[in-house]
Amino acid sequence: MSLNASHPLDTVPGTEPDVLDGLLGIQPGSTLHTVRHARDKVASATQGSQDLFFAPELPGNLSLTERLWVAYYAAHLTPHPTLAAHYLAQLHAQRVDALSVASVDSGSLDELSDPRLRGILEFTRTLIESPVHGDQAALQALHNVGLSTEEIVVLAQLVAFMSYQVRLAAGLGALLSAGEA
Repeated sequence: MSLNASHPLDTVPGTEPDVLDGLLGIQPGSTLHTVRHARDKVASATQGSQDLFFAPELPGNLSLTERLWVAYYAAHLTPHPTLAAHYLAQLHAQRVDALSVASVDSGSLDELSDPRLRGILEFTRTLIESPVHGDQAALQALHNVGLSTEEIVVLAQLVAFMSYQVRLAAGLGALLSAGEA
């Protein structure tokens, strides 16, 4: 994966906050920022994954709205309120309907009118809550609602990234709460 050099977050390492630095309020020059960016390639790779998964176009794959739904639902289930709010705000910018948000928030995925989205979010829930059940039957259910093999691979990778991002955000948040002890 390559970063887009013109992206404002990729200009000079440490001068602009990446998504996690920005959401968590990790300031350049702070002890936590210094520690987090000591191996800048890790922070850059994390932001690079963010940029890749949430690029407006991912040709021949999941729509941006579908990817944002996955991110929101994964953060909601885990739960990580800061990340969930971040992705929900992006969903609202995509003009998702309030009924769908209410259905997802309540865990009533069967109320979603779009069977493809319902399948995507059911698979997301499976991988977040009980990954051992992300088996052949779960994959077949995705094929049954129209996802290609390529889309399923990206979906699984996105859920894995969200698991990583949530855990990283939780750890960084704990360090912030502890006064960067």
